[in-house]
Amino acid sequence: MGSVKIFTKAKCPKCPEAKAIAMALKKEGVRVLQYDLDTVEGLAEASFYSVLSTPSLIVEDEEEKEMASWRGRVPTLQEVKAYLVGKGL
Repeated sequence: MGSVKIFTKAKCPKCPEAKAIAMALKKEGVRVLQYDLDTVEGLAEASFYSVLSTPSLIVEDEEEKEMASWRGRVPTLQEVKAYLVGKGL
């Protein structure tokens, strides 16, 4: 199964909305990995994925290939689910 990666920061005004989407996906059994850009680990992951703004969400398949991403904006839950359902994740 693939995963959703979410990148946030403490002082990000749109991040609570993105975190709510992540929580909803978790409740549905989706593997969600959260990274805080206020930490060294979070910054390293953000650099690897070319995340320059928060919030950012990335949907990956089982082989960790990026299928969709939203950088600097919050997608709707339906937008994210469209990629997850379409790939059977």
